[in-house]
Amino acid sequence: MFLRDWIRTHLKGDRQIWWIVLYLSIMSVLVVYSATGTKAFRELDGNTEIFLLKHGSLLLIGLACTYFAHKINYVYYARLSKFGLWLSIPLLLWAFFKGSTLNDASRWVTIPIINQTFQPSDLAKLALISNLAAMLAKRQRFMSDPIVLFNLILWIGVICSLIILSNTSTALLLGATCFLLMYIGRVPVRYLGYMIAVCVVFGGIALAAGQRFGTASNRVKNFMSSDTIFYQVEQSYIALANGGLTGQGPGNSHQRNTLPNPFSDFIYAIIVEEYGLLLGGIPVILAYLWFLWRGMKTLQKATRPFGGLLSAGLTFSIVFQAFASICVAIGLAPVTGQPLPLLSMGGTSLIFTGLAIGIVLSVSRDEADESKI
Repeated sequence: MFLRDWIRTHLKGDRQIWWIVLYLSIMSVLVVYSATGTKAFRELDGNTEIFLLKHGSLLLIGLACTYFAHKINYVYYARLSKFGLWLSIPLLLWAFFKGSTLNDASRWVTIPIINQTFQPSDLAKLALISNLAAMLAKRQRFMSDPIVLFNLILWIGVICSLIILSNTSTALLLGATCFLLMYIGRVPVRYLGYMIAVCVVFGGIALAAGQRFGTASNRVKNFMSSDTIFYQVEQSYIALANGGLTGQGPGNSHQRNTLPNPFSDFIYAIIVEEYGLLLGGIPVILAYLWFLWRGMKTLQKATRPFGGLLSAGLTFSIVFQAFASICVAIGLAPVTGQPLPLLSMGGTSLIFTGLAIGIVLSVSRDEADESKI
């Protein structure tokens, strides 16, 4: 009774989104604990609790960010987004030139004192989508003004180009999200074409000058070739085949011993291997589709343009990333480094995902009739 009353009092907004977050969080703890077993034996003499505590702590911080973000009136995020956008530019440049390197890519900036790394691209995504939603909402009456539209396009081109220097897939997903958001925001079709042209030119130059051109081109070529299968994709196929419909059971994954990054990039394969399609694979996909539906319901109910566009943009961003990761695991897309939102073991990506979901909840809290949710 106390817990139910506390939930009703403190957890506002779309209650169904809260249930989705709870389901994915519980699944995350279970799967990450299992998937990090081999890593724990290799690096920590079998102390699997270390990774569990670290992941659990970051997950709790992410959920706390969701809670506090949904308490704030979403209108304030329009003001914060401009600051975040300008801040992300030097951070992205610092990550490229001076950042910490992992897997041949310099994407991380180390925070002094706490010695914790984070990807500036996570901040850039959140800031660009929020600022784009604010600019589209503010200028709905002047959407035919070329200066306004080229300002929007320039921001998208600059941020995506800076991200693509070290993270191709994230830049492509962000560009697709911005394109869809501008389409929903009633930007004339010819300017959508200009946006694509600017992103292709800016992004192409940045990709050629960056760290990932060779890696990205090789992955696309190998994906298009029927004779070549990446090692990690092959191991993912084995995990999916082992799982089948019913799975091997929680903690009984075999491929966590051979699959690279089974706790992050390929965690979906471990989910299917342990829980099967019926209890793991399909419910996870449905959870993200459910989240997409609830985000679109918030868009439909929004009485102010900014709230609807903000909810749509952040929802698309999370769902696009989720399905990019799933498609890689099942062989429908070239290999990328995209984790599953709220499921993969990660650092500050969990925090920024929590913030994004909290903002969506803030929109649903202020715009929707909660008696009908």
